[in-house]
Amino acid sequence: MRVFKFGGASVKDANGVKNVLNVLKETGYSNLVVVVSAMGKTTNALEDLVALYLKEGAEFKPLIQDLEHYHKEILETLFEDKKHSVFKRVKKLFKDMQTTLKRNKSTQYDYIYDQIVSFGELISTTIISEYLNHEGLKNEWLDARNFIKTDNTYRDAQVNWETTQKKIQEKDIKNGLSITQGFIGSDDNNFTTTLGREGSDYTAGIFAYCLNADSVSIWKDVPGVLNADPRVFDKTELLSHISYEEAIELAFYGASVIHPKTIQPLQRKEIPLYVKSFLKPMNEGTSVKKGQPLDPHLPCYIVKKNQILVSLSSLDFSFIVEDMVSEIFSLLHQYQIKVDLIQNSAISFSLCLDDKFNHLDELLAKLKIKFKVTYNTGVSLFTIRHFTNEAIKSLETNKDILLKQITRETYQMVSR
Repeated sequence: MRVFKFGGASVKDANGVKNVLNVLKETGYSNLVVVVSAMGKTTNALEDLVALYLKEGAEFKPLIQDLEHYHKEILETLFEDKKHSVFKRVKKLFKDMQTTLKRNKSTQYDYIYDQIVSFGELISTTIISEYLNHEGLKNEWLDARNFIKTDNTYRDAQVNWETTQKKIQEKDIKNGLSITQGFIGSDDNNFTTTLGREGSDYTAGIFAYCLNADSVSIWKDVPGVLNADPRVFDKTELLSHISYEEAIELAFYGASVIHPKTIQPLQRKEIPLYVKSFLKPMNEGTSVKKGQPLDPHLPCYIVKKNQILVSLSSLDFSFIVEDMVSEIFSLLHQYQIKVDLIQNSAISFSLCLDDKFNHLDELLAKLKIKFKVTYNTGVSLFTIRHFTNEAIKSLETNKDILLKQITRETYQMVSR
């Protein structure tokens, strides 16, 4: 039993969908679950749609029309028969999206986000499942929301593992080929939830865990896990082997190749993870397994942009001690703000934060009641795992450094 995951870049157009077919033919497609993201930049467009929908007087229907046209062009390239049932299925999904917007009574952004953005995956998997059937690769389309059950923390739902495992194992999907959506699940009331941005990798990990899969393969537009993002750094090298622990560290610090939550369910059952190129599917790529050393052993560079550096000091110059730190973290949890770096002294406390839910203003208002607060927005957090002095020197060149921190294996720097 294997699980594959194809991201949006791999199915951004008709050629990408055709390439999925080629990958499956080359690597085999029996006893396989394929998890697919929304096509291309569809998720971004749907996020824009939600924002416009909630903006009074804004016209959002042209965005839906653009998205429908984008997917229709892909369909018309893939299917010569314009009366094929897939055209009606996709059209119905767009109609369902508009009906959802029309009937919605909620003003809660996160809830509306999940109900609408999830259509990206539903549409992409419908197209791909129908195309594979059309090309002779018989498969079953699965609605992930019927299997991955979560709480109602919209946009960052937590998986109910017991119920999810029961539902996946009740469905006999170990034979043949199944196509399902990444990123989405549903709560106890069957409202759609999402697992966090880029959560399709996590979906693959969930299915693999529940099915006791032999492996998970994530198909990317890069050769595998590189020691740096080639869009940011000039010279990069392929990491042939890394351990679960190293993959978790890299993902936590912001490496974009693997979703941070993906590794945990895999390592619990020691299921190997492979990160491979969908352009060269027979190349080995990167393997992630238990206990294997980093190979080659060299510095790994990670950058997270659009971060916030917040520095706190007590108003009466008293020490920032455990009860104050506890209160700060309670607020961070309340406002769903992720901490990427901490540094403290006797009377100051600095944090580099990721505010993906846009709750910074509310947090700052609360903090200013008890602390003197200074902050910088739009900063970048650079991390080097397995740093060398040469690597640090190269990274710091021409940077306006606001904070830096060094531990045994990790160097971090905040700059603007």
